[in-house]
Amino acid sequence: MASTTTTLCDLPDVILSTICALITDSRARNSLSLVSHKFLALERSTRSHLTLRGNARDLHLLPGCFRSISHLDLSFLSPWGHSLLTSLPIDHHHLLALRLHICFPSITTLTVYSRSPTSLELLLPQWLRIRHVKLIRWHQRPSQIPLGGDFVPIFEHCGLLESLDLSAFYHWTEDLPPVLQRYADVAARLTRLDILTASFTEGYKSSEIVDITKACPNLRDFRVACTFDPRYFEFVGDETLSAVSTNCPKLTLLHMVDTASLASPRTVPGTESGDSAVTAATLMEVFSALPHLEELVLDVGKNVKLSGVALEALKTKCKKLRALKLGQFQGVCSATDWGRLDGVALCGGLLSLSLKNSGDLSDMGLVAIGRGCCKLSKFEIQGCENVTVKGLRTMVTLLRKTLTDVRISCCKNLDATASIKAVEPICDRIKKLHIDCIWSGSEEESGERVETSETNDDDDDDYERSQKRCKYSSEDVNGFCSEDRVWEKLEYLSLWISVGEFLTPLPMTGLDDCPNLEEIRIKIEGDCRGRRRPSEPELGLSCLALYPKLSKMQLDCGDTIGFALTAPPMQMDLSLWERFFLTGIGNLSLSELDYWPPQDRDVNQRSLSLPGAGLLQECLTLRKLFIHGTAHEHFMNFLLRIPNLRDVQLREDYYPAPENDMSTEMRVGSCSRFEDQLNSRNIID
Repeated sequence: MASTTTTLCDLPDVILSTICALITDSRARNSLSLVSHKFLALERSTRSHLTLRGNARDLHLLPGCFRSISHLDLSFLSPWGHSLLTSLPIDHHHLLALRLHICFPSITTLTVYSRSPTSLELLLPQWLRIRHVKLIRWHQRPSQIPLGGDFVPIFEHCGLLESLDLSAFYHWTEDLPPVLQRYADVAARLTRLDILTASFTEGYKSSEIVDITKACPNLRDFRVACTFDPRYFEFVGDETLSAVSTNCPKLTLLHMVDTASLASPRTVPGTESGDSAVTAATLMEVFSALPHLEELVLDVGKNVKLSGVALEALKTKCKKLRALKLGQFQGVCSATDWGRLDGVALCGGLLSLSLKNSGDLSDMGLVAIGRGCCKLSKFEIQGCENVTVKGLRTMVTLLRKTLTDVRISCCKNLDATASIKAVEPICDRIKKLHIDCIWSGSEEESGERVETSETNDDDDDDYERSQKRCKYSSEDVNGFCSEDRVWEKLEYLSLWISVGEFLTPLPMTGLDDCPNLEEIRIKIEGDCRGRRRPSEPELGLSCLALYPKLSKMQLDCGDTIGFALTAPPMQMDLSLWERFFLTGIGNLSLSELDYWPPQDRDVNQRSLSLPGAGLLQECLTLRKLFIHGTAHEHFMNFLLRIPNLRDVQLREDYYPAPENDMSTEMRVGSCSRFEDQLNSRNIID
């Protein structure tokens, strides 16, 4: 009797379609489509999200096989930051929009970079069933656009609109309220509105927020950037908060963030920062009016005193609350009585908690939170100067079964060593971690640092490394150095480091054994002006080579300020600082890199320098490279030496993005020439 072999293809099509729909990675889906004609049809019929790359001039070559796509992102087309149809003759604009409709007839969600309303006026009539729109613009708003002109096409052509995302779209705050009032029927259908725009300097005024919430009474998700500072005209206070809760009683998610916090997220205000106009009594009324609330963010930027009583009301008034972030709330958990929990510690249903600049939060308060909020899987603490490693470690121990995501920043008593010691009880469970790279022993170590001779024995190397680890890492309970910590499940690591510091002590703090670390984000911040040349020639990226699975990196030097042109005597310009930051990156086996070059704010320039381009070309394993700034064309040509590089783009995603007619760097023609050379190469895989 002949034996039969059952394969995956023998499963019913319904089950295969369900399996295909659960695959999200683009390369995995592309590989799946190459198996057979049957799998190709299944992959195409179950693909719902598509982000188009390539040059906008080639849109007429779009294939017609992605007819099931419902979520289309056009914001990353090259040249990035240009209006979608500017590279084509005017008489071709309508034909291209029609071509997009033919290729993607089922679009319900659209993301587009909108320099002007012209693109929207052509695209939106093609898809009358659009329910979700996201606009992106980092360039300045053209002054010739009439008030509300950016949004009129959306409300005219999208009668079924449910969600509008303006979080990355620079506009004037007075643009939106009149349009919402004019198109009242469409505004009333909105369930999600995101105007938490990072590029704002002052944010939405109190009266504008009231008008917006009146026009959109069915909102379930509302995010807004505003000003809580009582010194400003039309600041947000008790009356505005009450109006939001009254006008939108169905809210399940509410984010209200002060623009000062968006501009300087790591600022730790002093004792003289002043009080906000938000009171505990009003907060209790707001919580009572929003019984369906599941996620709440209130980053006020000014002190909210005696907030513990109001936070206790969350337990009974907002029983569905799962995520809470508070900025500059004082008295969140006093923990004066060990036998009685108070404040936020009573919110036992929370899965995520973030406390920022709570100046009176103590170790006992953290322990109380660990006892009361026993379901926490994510915890963030920032700018809490009274917290020490003992309190945080005790809290982490109490939450050992659930906690997998921890962020620690700007806490005076929690440097890198203390932070690692605090989360050590969950080193076998934690998946995401952020710490500040502040080395308690860095000064002594810099004086003792010597190069190791190649003739040293392995035993001597191991002994030296052990001694350094003991120097930087904390002692365990018995006073011995912990050398056997394995961060088994750590997949994502985020680091903040000040300009002029080094990354090399990181493995010695105890983070030397992370077998599954795949992604790392490094934020370098500070003012290079006035600083002398560092004592070492490199930041220390090469020390990350000990993480075997590290393949993705975000290296953010965007908040590093210096001289883009000639620097004063005895100082380094940004090109030399860029060499310091990037030296050693070629030793890492990275497949994806996002890089933000340092900037000169005086001339609004964030540009890749010659040393930076030369060092990036040494990353021979890169497949994707996104530079969040500008670059000269001949510097970009260095990147063509990376053999398997498939996707490269310059993204000026910061405000204000430089206007193209003022830039002497990459223009439309330059981008096209570079992409033509990149795409003409033969890629092995």
